[in-house]
Order: sequence, then C-alpha cells, then structure tokens
Amino acid sequence: MHIDVVGSGPDLVLIHGWAMHSAIFAPLTQLLTEHFRLRLVDLPGHGRTHVATPGALDPTICARAIAAQTPPAIWLGWSLGGLVALHAALDHSSGVRGLIEIAASPKFVRSDNWPHAVDCAVFDEFAIGLGNNYRGTIERFLALETLGSPHAQSELRALKQQVFDRGEPDTAVLCEGLKILETTDLRARLAELTVPNLWIGGRRDRLVPPAAMRWAAQHSPRGQWLEINSGHAPFVSDAPAVATAIREFADALKST
Repeated sequence: MHIDVVGSGPDLVLIHGWAMHSAIFAPLTQLLTEHFRLRLVDLPGHGRTHVATPGALDPTICARAIAAQTPPAIWLGWSLGGLVALHAALDHSSGVRGLIEIAASPKFVRSDNWPHAVDCAVFDEFAIGLGNNYRGTIERFLALETLGSPHAQSELRALKQQVFDRGEPDTAVLCEGLKILETTDLRARLAELTVPNLWIGGRRDRLVPPAAMRWAAQHSPRGQWLEINSGHAPFVSDAPAVATAIREFADALKST
C-alpha cells in the first residue's frame, strides 16, 4: 500500500474514493499540514498502489493493511474510502483514535428499508460502461459526484485533472469497487463503534444523501453530524470548512 507522509503533528490517515487517488485531497492537505502528520493512502489499483491479487480492494483487507503500516491515528475516509475507515474503526479500534466519514454511508444503495441512497442500477450501469467507454464512464461518475454542488463546474474540472494524474486505475479493481459499493451494508455494526466519529455530508450530494450520514451519526455511539452546503466532494469545494471541522474534532479528542 503506497502511503505518502507529509506535515507534522497528530497522525491523520486519509483514504480516497472510487477511481481516485490520494492527491484528490490536495485542497485539504494544504490546510492541514501545519496541524497533522498526514498519511495519504493510495488504495489497491489506484494511484501508486498496484494491485497484485483479486479481492485486494476488500475494505476489511485494506483496513488491516493500512493499520499495519500506520501508527494510532484519526482515520478519514471519503466515499468508498469511508468503508475502509469504518472497517478499521470497527475491527482495529486500538489503532483508530477517531473516525471522520466524508460523503460516506454504511449502505450506498437503496432498498425497501433504506431510502437514503441511489438505486443499485446506477452502479450496474457504470460497471457495464467500464468495458465500453472506460474514460467516459469515469468522467460520468465524476459528473455525478459534483451534481447539485453550487460549484459543480470548478469541482468537475478539479476532479478530472486529478483522476488520471497518477496513471489509469486498474479496470478490474474499479469493477470490484462498484460491487463493494453495491453490496456492503454496515448499518447493523454501527452500534459497535467505540471511537468518537464525525460524519460530514454535503447538502446537495446526489450520490450519498446527507440523510444517510445523519442517520449513521444518530445510530453510532459518540457520533456527530455536520452538513455542508456542497456536493459529494466538500473537501474540494469547501476545504476551509472541512479543515476547521477536522481540527475541532481532533482538539476535542485531546480532552477526552
């Protein structure tokens, strides 16, 4: 697992979302390096981490691998990365001082008892599209991530500039990631969380409705909830607000 380390201070692990890599956090990194030692993870098949075996993107496997390479830290996960961070907090809590979930959900697809999500057909369509028009499919996913944001055009430009900056993600891993997003359901395990947790949602997010994160915070011991007027990538459109929330969360941990 490739992990860049920058800055100084308490350790903060950052885990990106589907099809991206750790450089997507650049707007946030610039604001946090004076306050934290950032550990910027490239998930398997993304960025500078080259996948070797099928199943390498499994959130339980990724959480275990990252925990083995990092000291006790606050873990931050965005979107798919939120599932990895959540597994770490559940299964490796001794190495997780606090959990921050950004535009992440315990369940990403809609069902009869879970309206706070998108239809599973969305991920099925992207999986089919990867084989027909690889780059076009990823760009459509990026457009979905920015849909509804008050800064949609500038966010989309930023995401497009970043996505292929470290080479192309592995197609098989991208398909695996979509299947993970489609099938994972960690709602029942939220009650097991023992670490403080903060859920940051975008009011205009069309991929992960903010109601999903509000629900998760309400059903997690020591859970907190923050809504920002953004789309799916609030750390791009509203980096100062997200950075402030992270610092305040970390400061509160020091007093506990």
